Amino acid sequence: MKTLIAWGVLALSVAFAAAPLVTSPFTGFTADQLPVPQIDPPVQPAGWAFSIWGLIYLWLIVSAAYGVRKRPRAEDWRRARLPLLVALGIGTPWLAIANASAIWATITIFIMAAGAIGAFLMAPERDVWLARVPYGIFAGWLSAASFVSLGSTAAGYGLVMNQTGWAILCIILATLLALAVQSHRPRAASYGLTVAWALMAIVVANGFNVPGVVALASLAAILGALALARRVSS
Repeated sequence: MKTLIAWGVLALSVAFAAAPLVTSPFTGFTADQLPVPQIDPPVQPAGWAFSIWGLIYLWLIVSAAYGVRKRPRAEDWRRARLPLLVALGIGTPWLAIANASAIWATITIFIMAAGAIGAFLMAPERDVWLARVPYGIFAGWLSAASFVSLGSTAAGYGLVMNQTGWAILCIILATLLALAVQSHRPRAASYGLTVAWALMAIVVANGFNVPGVVALASLAAILGALALARRVSS
């Protein structure tokens, strides 16, 4: 059974990476998906930040292949594989979901993020560069991306606040989540640095308007927490 789970992670990692090749690209919710069209919403990072997906896809495949070859029955790897299967299983059709429904895209990306965070928190202590680091990058990006989706969708339905209000709220919530997750693995910097990458891209996209300043403060908080964790544990 453990071996089958390891092979399942590899198969889904490959399918996850291949999904963009067979699915229409997703660059944000289109005007006809939301009652209030979201054109370049302030919660969305600059486009170059999404290049991190290439790294995520490749590293997850390398990690899964290594797991099949060297750790097919390892209990410490198995614990992380179970939530990872959830994230990959939802992630594979996610582009198609996002192109069809903003609401379902938002719901499913939070589930995907929960699975990735679970995998990161349960990642084995050994094989750091082949488990904890790629899981941390995957979880870090999804932690930010899930709130980007929430901010765009909520603003798109005109719920309570405008684009700017939702951008500020979601940046703050993403930061609080990141700090909470990072506190459980303070020296596993791949997670926090990836969230910081997304926050930096939000700063670049917004400049020094209010969401940009909030994102800059959040970036400082994440980097400060990482620096403090390394100082305390050194």
